[in-house]
Amino acid sequence: MSNSPSPMASELAFRAKFLRIACLVNIVLFVLLIGGGAALLTTVARATGASTAADDEKELRAVLDAQVKAWNKGDLDGFMAGYWNNDELSFISGGDITFGWKKTKERYVKRYQADGKEMGKLSFSELHVETFSPNAAMMRGKFELVFEKEKDDKKKTARGRFTLILRKFPDGWKITHDHTSAEEKK
Repeated sequence: MSNSPSPMASELAFRAKFLRIACLVNIVLFVLLIGGGAALLTTVARATGASTAADDEKELRAVLDAQVKAWNKGDLDGFMAGYWNNDELSFISGGDITFGWKKTKERYVKRYQADGKEMGKLSFSELHVETFSPNAAMMRGKFELVFEKEKDDKKKTARGRFTLILRKFPDGWKITHDHTSAEEKK
């Protein structure tokens, strides 16, 4: 008797090896298909939206630049133009949540334009933009608001951080969610 495998055993070993290789190839092709499909969808979406990530970032930063310019002129309506004019707009600050464009504007009026209040000088820094799609993005950064009225022989300053969710609408990018946190007093 010889120790060589029978033709049937050799055939089974070959088929088992072939199946393992075929499964591996299928897994690799599946991963490539998913990755390629996602890249293709992003490319098609960008092509049909006629924008690039760089264009989007420029437009997103322009929204905040326009807000700063309007705020520093005392133009609250111009500042609010950066927000989505919808009841689903959400604004979180100081542990409170406000829904709706109108109520958000009322909050700003009460806090910065009521008797004895001032809007101050606004600036944004450390801006980071992340686009999720041609129509959705997030921005985060730091704000500083310097008031002219002096307190204890120095100007009062409010600082903090914010996270914004923005969507692209036919009339441009709009803030749909704003979460702003003031720095704690030291």
